[in-house]
Amino acid sequence: MGHLGRLLLLLTPLSWCHIRGVSGAAGRSPFACHQQLEFRCSDGSCIPRPSVCDGHADCEDGSDEHRCGHFLCKKDEFACRSSRRCIAPYLRCNGVDDCGDWSDEASCQNCTAPDSSFFFCGPSDICLPRNQLCDGRTDCRDGRDEARQLCGLARPRPQTSRACTPSEFQCGDGQCIRQSWRCDLSPDCSDGSDEDNCDQNECQVNNGGCSHRCVDQPLGFHCDCPNHMKLVGDSHCEEVDACLESDVCDQLCVHTNGSLSCDCNKDYQMNPTTRECKAKGDGAQLVFASSKGIRWISITGSEYREPAPHLPGPGPVAALASNRTLYWARHGQGSVYRVSVDGKTEDSVLVLKFQGSASGLAVDWIHQLLYWTSVESGSVNVGLLDGSAQRLLITGLDKPSAVAVDPLQGLLFWAHCGSSPKIERAGLDGRDRMALVISSLRQPVAISLDMPRQLLYWADQGMRSISRVNLEGRHRKTVVESNGYLDRPVGLAVFEGFVYWSEEVTRSICRASKHNGGNLQVLLSNVTSPGGVVVIQPVLQQKGPSECGHPGTVCEHGCTVDLLTERLEFSCTPSDATFAAILSLIVFLSVLLVGMALWWWREEFRTSRSLRSLTDQSISLKESQDPLLTQGLHETLLKLDLDSE
Repeated sequence: MGHLGRLLLLLTPLSWCHIRGVSGAAGRSPFACHQQLEFRCSDGSCIPRPSVCDGHADCEDGSDEHRCGHFLCKKDEFACRSSRRCIAPYLRCNGVDDCGDWSDEASCQNCTAPDSSFFFCGPSDICLPRNQLCDGRTDCRDGRDEARQLCGLARPRPQTSRACTPSEFQCGDGQCIRQSWRCDLSPDCSDGSDEDNCDQNECQVNNGGCSHRCVDQPLGFHCDCPNHMKLVGDSHCEEVDACLESDVCDQLCVHTNGSLSCDCNKDYQMNPTTRECKAKGDGAQLVFASSKGIRWISITGSEYREPAPHLPGPGPVAALASNRTLYWARHGQGSVYRVSVDGKTEDSVLVLKFQGSASGLAVDWIHQLLYWTSVESGSVNVGLLDGSAQRLLITGLDKPSAVAVDPLQGLLFWAHCGSSPKIERAGLDGRDRMALVISSLRQPVAISLDMPRQLLYWADQGMRSISRVNLEGRHRKTVVESNGYLDRPVGLAVFEGFVYWSEEVTRSICRASKHNGGNLQVLLSNVTSPGGVVVIQPVLQQKGPSECGHPGTVCEHGCTVDLLTERLEFSCTPSDATFAAILSLIVFLSVLLVGMALWWWREEFRTSRSLRSLTDQSISLKESQDPLLTQGLHETLLKLDLDSE
């Protein structure tokens, strides 16, 4: 081979490298990326759209993480796209929205396996649990989970469209998505309308849905908050509560000069080592229903009893601590029973019977009332604890699932998990209604009150989590996330520093820290079909002046409840001294009235006698025909007539 051959051999690989480089550059042209499914990096390369703003640089130049506005997660964590959260890697592609924006379920292909329990919604969409197919609610972005071909003609009616809130963007098809999802380089509307007209200043329209500051960006926008406030739900700013933000105190918390100090209520005492608040008096018991009857265990799981095996079937439970009485309703039956928790031999007593069934129970120990929710009638109902009267209180609810009551504050709470899940509150009479939680909510099945801290907790089957807010709906926090024992929570209770719940899939009774979900303990396992749970301890039902149906209307001497009027009525009961004073006044006025009647009757009798006497005299004088006597008589009669007038 001559010099020319050697030169050709040398130039051939160089030419091949040049051709590959040119073709590679051509592959990175703007027209090579799929417009809907891929993102074009600044260097021209293409990556899947769900990889944008996931906390990890997938483009060689890192351009997929520019203008994301999120913090970077740890190396072994997954960064959610828009909820500013980091989750454990094993939570990805589990068919559950652990991030709150479904970014952890994007591009998960493992649900296409023949034996998978999930349904594939399509590229760049979620893996949907099969029990959410054909439920009347569109979960896949293209609606394929509710398609006629899949569900048939007997599919449920799809949810009705609703007006979008100021913090939401309305798609071209009427769907509502978060404003923060608009112009984020990933189409969230089924028609892609959230990625149209992205060169405009979104802050000029309704302030971008932000409650305070709206910051426009070259691509999209974001909401910002003043100092001492934090962003909630991408658009709303609320005051920062240092005590709830740190969340280290079981009960009382005082924030002074940048430091926190914890204390306990009078009926609790602080453990000097752990700084936990422990209830004084008898040990608390956790009572729950199951398919084999009513059971109870100690709150640490060290003791176990079966006081009422003759009441089989799971269902909601509530308790009256003063006499250790349990109220229980079996699922699917419109009956509420009363039974002693102390394991006595007497049979249970049927207290109430009604149409439908009870999905939640709560006892008002101040006014001796029982509240319950009914899915069939879509209502919250109320009755006297002795069962002598009952009535509908709140109607028009969509699958109400749970109820709780704080009679000391005069507040009633309930949850419904239909097409628009919601947690609400009202006065004990159902008036002054307001919504507490309306977003990032899928299936709230149980609620419970942390009375010392004035917080409301709920268990969400759809989100597989336990969360809480204050009684005004602020300072929301998810305290227990999916941990293997929250696949299908049923009942919920809060006591001291823990949340307690029953779980249907693992057939267990569990507890964890009410602050952060730590210290998970399985108190009891192998529970067949567990139902509602309730903690019985007197400190949970403290005595005090009733609010008498309306917050701020305090009755010092008790409250009278009337269920037989047009609506539930509360009225303050007078004290003994007040009642005695009112009775004395009534007696005095009655005696005075009788005395005046006697005096009037006597005067009338005296006047009539005088007139009769004078008339007799006139007749006798007329017969005498004496003019002087006759004239005197006429003058006397005239004077009497004038006096009577």
